[in-house]
Amino acid sequence: MWLKPEEVLLKNALKLWVTQKSSCYFILQRRRGHGEAGGRLTGRLVGALDAVLDSSARVAPFRILLQVPGSQVYSSIACGELLSGSDVYWAIATGATLEEINQHWDWLEQNLLHTLSVFDNKDDIASFVKGKVKALIAEETSSRLAELEEEPEKFREALVKFEARFNFPEAEKLVTYYSCCCWKGRVPRQGWLYLSTNHLCFYSFLLGKELKLVVPWVDIQKLERTSNVFLTDTIRITTQNKERDFSMFLNLHEVFKIMEQLADVTLRRLLDNEGFDLDPDLQEPSQITKRDLEARAQNEFFRAFFRLPRREKLHAVVDCSLWTPFSRCHTAGRMFTSDSYICFASKEDSCCNVILPLREVVSIEKMEDTSLLPNPIIVSIRSKMAFQFIELKDRDSLVEGLLVRLKQVHADHPVHYNTSRDEDMTSPMFHSTSMCSDHKFGDLEMVSSPNSGDSGTEKIPWLSPAALITSCRWSASQSPDASMSREQIKISLWNDHFVEYGRTVCMFRTEKIRKLVAMGIPESLRGKLWLLFSDAVTELACHPGYYNSLVEASMGKCCLVTEEIERDLHRSLPEHPAFQNETGIAALRRVLTAYAHRNPKIGYCQASASVDLCLSRPLQKLQSMNILTSVLLLYAKEEEAFWLLVAVCERMLPDYFSHRVIGAQVDQSVFEELIKERLPELAEHMHDLTALAPISLSWFLTLFLSIMPLESAVNVVDCFFYDGIKAIFQLGLAVLEANAEDLCSSKDDGQALMVLSRFLDHIKNEDSPGPPIGSHHAFFSDDQEPHPVTDIADLIRDSYEKFGDRSVAQIEHLRCKHRVRVLQGHEDITKQNVLRVVIPDVSILPEDLEELYDLFKREHMMSCYWERPRPLAPRHDPSRPYAEQYRIDARQFAHLFQLVSPWTCGAHTQILAQRTFRLLDDNVDHLIEFKAFVSCLDIMYNGEMNEKIKLLYRLHIPPALTENDQDSQSPLKNPLLSTSRPLVLGKSNGDADYQKQLKQMIKDLAKEKDKTEKELPKMSQREFIQFCKTLYSMFHEDPEENNLYQAIATVTTLLLQIGEVGQLHSSSGSCSQECGEGLQASALSPEQDSVFAEADTATIPQDSHAFPEEAEGDWTVSLEHILASLLTEQPLVNFFEKPLDIKSKLENAKTNQYNLKTVEMSRQSQPELKLRTAEQDGGSLSRVGHTKAQPTVSWVISP
Repeated sequence: MWLKPEEVLLKNALKLWVTQKSSCYFILQRRRGHGEAGGRLTGRLVGALDAVLDSSARVAPFRILLQVPGSQVYSSIACGELLSGSDVYWAIATGATLEEINQHWDWLEQNLLHTLSVFDNKDDIASFVKGKVKALIAEETSSRLAELEEEPEKFREALVKFEARFNFPEAEKLVTYYSCCCWKGRVPRQGWLYLSTNHLCFYSFLLGKELKLVVPWVDIQKLERTSNVFLTDTIRITTQNKERDFSMFLNLHEVFKIMEQLADVTLRRLLDNEGFDLDPDLQEPSQITKRDLEARAQNEFFRAFFRLPRREKLHAVVDCSLWTPFSRCHTAGRMFTSDSYICFASKEDSCCNVILPLREVVSIEKMEDTSLLPNPIIVSIRSKMAFQFIELKDRDSLVEGLLVRLKQVHADHPVHYNTSRDEDMTSPMFHSTSMCSDHKFGDLEMVSSPNSGDSGTEKIPWLSPAALITSCRWSASQSPDASMSREQIKISLWNDHFVEYGRTVCMFRTEKIRKLVAMGIPESLRGKLWLLFSDAVTELACHPGYYNSLVEASMGKCCLVTEEIERDLHRSLPEHPAFQNETGIAALRRVLTAYAHRNPKIGYCQASASVDLCLSRPLQKLQSMNILTSVLLLYAKEEEAFWLLVAVCERMLPDYFSHRVIGAQVDQSVFEELIKERLPELAEHMHDLTALAPISLSWFLTLFLSIMPLESAVNVVDCFFYDGIKAIFQLGLAVLEANAEDLCSSKDDGQALMVLSRFLDHIKNEDSPGPPIGSHHAFFSDDQEPHPVTDIADLIRDSYEKFGDRSVAQIEHLRCKHRVRVLQGHEDITKQNVLRVVIPDVSILPEDLEELYDLFKREHMMSCYWERPRPLAPRHDPSRPYAEQYRIDARQFAHLFQLVSPWTCGAHTQILAQRTFRLLDDNVDHLIEFKAFVSCLDIMYNGEMNEKIKLLYRLHIPPALTENDQDSQSPLKNPLLSTSRPLVLGKSNGDADYQKQLKQMIKDLAKEKDKTEKELPKMSQREFIQFCKTLYSMFHEDPEENNLYQAIATVTTLLLQIGEVGQLHSSSGSCSQECGEGLQASALSPEQDSVFAEADTATIPQDSHAFPEEAEGDWTVSLEHILASLLTEQPLVNFFEKPLDIKSKLENAKTNQYNLKTVEMSRQSQPELKLRTAEQDGGSLSRVGHTKAQPTVSWVISP
């Protein structure tokens, strides 16, 4: 294959290679020792050397070199991988066989050899060949990508059209394409929809009219399936100001799923920095294919359905049937196999689900294939149970893969059997993990390493030996016999269930167990069943000693997180006896501190950053993590509570406990849609459902623990650990339905919230064996009359019966849909806050500021699309203050400056942009914020003349102008203009009024000088030359160009003479005063033609050679000198005071921003050819609107 050209020095390489073929420009070589029957000593040594090297260091046996006559450096264009220690500087291609390398040689002879003779310059030959080889590499890459698609030839053809039509950089990867119609009003436009990694693009050419539509995924605020008068099913894309409908797809369901996936991936990668690192699939957008997106969607469903760790990767999904002994038949369903699990889900929803962690599996065996049991396998687990699967397609490869992963899991976590003990499997208590050494599950023990597992209970005195609730003994008066009898009945029902369905994490999960959970788990079994339902028991057993090491590493350290934890310790269930002593408080402190140490990104989250997106107002601070952990400690041992907290925060409630609580806000938005769907009358009455957010958001963040009596709320937690977030959705709907009548009759939002808080505070648990403990976070109200009591069991049963039909797949689809809305809502809040800070300080109109912000953000995003991350330009960080979330570096600033700045200076624009960036970069972190960018533009467009001149002046002195400045490396040896020009100026029209204006301006200057503002340093001759060069460049193509040139020539002459006068009088120290007086006198005396009539002309040498060739450091002029001199020329005053229209610039920038970035990146990827026309075309990029060398693409960027 072709490789990127690399330089090869042949001085020492000739002994290792033998030339096979040669021509004027190319050499085909063979590696010594390869293909030689007998071989000499040298060949044998080389062959032995190649043989002992590993595959990553071996050199391909054939290569082709490009030889440029007269040069000792050869470019290897068809060679192998680098040999360690060889003198190879660049590599390009490889030939493993003689046939392969001959194909490359034939192509060169047929396509390049005769063409190279037309070049006169050997450097042009090298550049031309390198460019051709790079093009071949790009074509091969595209072909490989096409091969991954279902129809490679068609995809390759679509890829060529996509690149030609939209002219994106190579980094923009096409994922898939579809034929469809884009509706404009009632008129459909037939064309092609292209879905790439960062954009949705549509192209249509109909009746001579071409339409190109480009919508970045990050601009999409809503993506939904709708219907209209003409079509029953369309895909609607909503951006900031537009809605676009697409229809007439062959498979609309497939298209919509791919679009949802791409929008979700891109928004999470670019806007949700907190969740980005958790999903490695998002980190390489250039590798995303349609097949990858489909696999990712299936993988996410798998993890959500079985609530498995996010690191689990799905390997296979196969149809099969599982023998279910409780029904005495085989149940049809699907088997899911991943890194560490075998899972089964029946086709009939909630009929039967099974989760088999591989660490619980003892063996996987194939049985004899029969007509009654086709392709069966038996999976045996440690608790003396076996699962029989039949009707497995491709059984052999499936079992082979499972055995490999089973071996790996057991190697990572060794186990051995304890045959000397026969466990009583009918006991209601479970053998689980309380300490880090001997983890017992049934008849199996975990073998812990000596370093991590040798600390038993007796060696860890601070570890709580049991759940905290066992230490709270209720008196006889507090524990009625009826409650205890109901508790015993529940325990008996669960024991019967364990016998029939299994008692470990591998139990059969059916509708029967859901009904038992809805009744409430007995307190003696609650902690153990929470561990099994969440599969935290597997994590606990796989990490012996982990919790202890975290506690030892984190305790005693003082930081902001530990201070917050200490502040909230005594606010966590203060009414409960378990937390009225140091034992409970200490355990809570250890668990919270250990988790904050384990996961610093979450740390100790109290949802204080939660925001109502629609009302843009902060909500009350919610105590969430400490309340949840307190309840876990009541029913589970300390180490078990830690792993339950891990399961909740990292798997069951993803992205809930982060800086912006994105996950909770997404589920809150999903909940609002469910209200509209299931409770339409209530939704119609409450026009703004976000009014419920102050109370309903806490339902999700605290699982009802903060707004419901504890003895009732734990039943909700039971359902949550079994059914996941679905239980919270359906219970919330049941609460709203129970109060629908009162809510519809409420007069305002406050009364509606009071209705809900009173209802939730009066939910009781008649089966609780303990005394009632109220919710310390509930809304309190002065009840005028007793409120009716609702039993929690009845409420949960109603929630399952009326709202329990939502599947996990439907909820995950709604989450994906609303995540886009929530993330875009945060972006809107960021924009509003940034503009609110900037608007009072500038004169640019608010609507123009919005356009500028969008351009600023898009420039940042384009670098994220197509450039590799640079350390100076980090990703979007939502944890930073609003004004600092989007920042741009020098290159991005130069693009924006070129697009929107009124000071365009041709080829000099790039240099002026670099100086402006250095001036604005106050903290020298090589990044600037939006406020600094806009403040600079505001001076250019709306500033007074003296403000504009001051800005120009600052751009030509340090720190903006540096010694290494690109345009000042070769300063002029002579003054820019000869100072021998006469100093007599003609009178202008309206001389009297003009002199008054000049007088007033000089007075204003004097006042400014008296201010406390730090005086600007004076400008040296080198800096002044650059200042004049910028002015000359700014006047190019202006209608008054000739007058401006004459005026600036005159002013430059005056300033050069002022600087020389200062240089001659620097020894006396009176230069600045005399010059200032002379300038003021000339301005105040209309009768005099000379501006500096009082200056002693005898002291001014008329010979230009009297000036030193280089400034000695004494030649200086000040800002006041420059401004006063410019004021003497009316054309210059008119130029700097004429009104400037920013709107036309913004419209042009929206059209050309993508063009400029694309052209720049395409030029970077092309070889640098030294053509004769390079100097003529060198400045073609300086004005995008006038570019002729590059084709202009008519972009339609939807805001």
